[in-house]
Amino acid sequence: MKQFCILVVDDEVRILNFLKSKLKAAGYEVLTASNGREALEQFQVWEPDLIVLDVLMPAMGGFEMLKELRTFSRVPVIILSAKGADTDKIKGLSLGADDYLPKPFNPDELVARIKAVRRRLEATPTSKALEQTSLGNVHIDFKGHHVVVRGEEKYLTRIEWLLLRELALNVGRLMPYEELLTRVWGPEYRNDVQILRTWISRLRHKLEESSNAPSLISTIPKVGYIINQPLS
Repeated sequence: MKQFCILVVDDEVRILNFLKSKLKAAGYEVLTASNGREALEQFQVWEPDLIVLDVLMPAMGGFEMLKELRTFSRVPVIILSAKGADTDKIKGLSLGADDYLPKPFNPDELVARIKAVRRRLEATPTSKALEQTSLGNVHIDFKGHHVVVRGEEKYLTRIEWLLLRELALNVGRLMPYEELLTRVWGPEYRNDVQILRTWISRLRHKLEESSNAPSLISTIPKVGYIINQPLS
């Protein structure tokens, strides 16, 4: 079996060496890069399974690299940054990062978050009992991972797809924040409502005619989300 490969991107040699040693000890193959441009080159050659990405780097920073990466790849990305402000966290998630871990961080927590991403990647496929459905103007092909909105196919990131899948397969049932977070991100994230709100906002922007007045994904304040439309 191919070893799970992680690309670590950071301009601090000390951090690169430390994380390389830590992740190798956890059983991963590890590649390193010192800036975003070098990381993109490494990605094209080796196609790693996950990227651990610093934000502040010379040549090309993490946010810029992530924005370019998302034009052609859905590979999972965990952002590492000394910037712990909520605005930076939201920016990273909005650009398509799967997770955000502020420095200084516990390396064991990073390993745990990588394991959570792997669980999502290895999630059991949807049962053949429901291969596709239509929710108003949104047509979902579960088997092919395709979403068509008002006749136009929409590109969804992996997290957006998993969120839509959980909501659509539980149509008519209120999905509490904690349950959605646990199902999509893992039990380690069950209290991180902010990350859920950010991704629901991104999903609505792609699916709803007006993300400011959503008609498909309804919010039940302080509780969770629900799709009320019946399956067809």
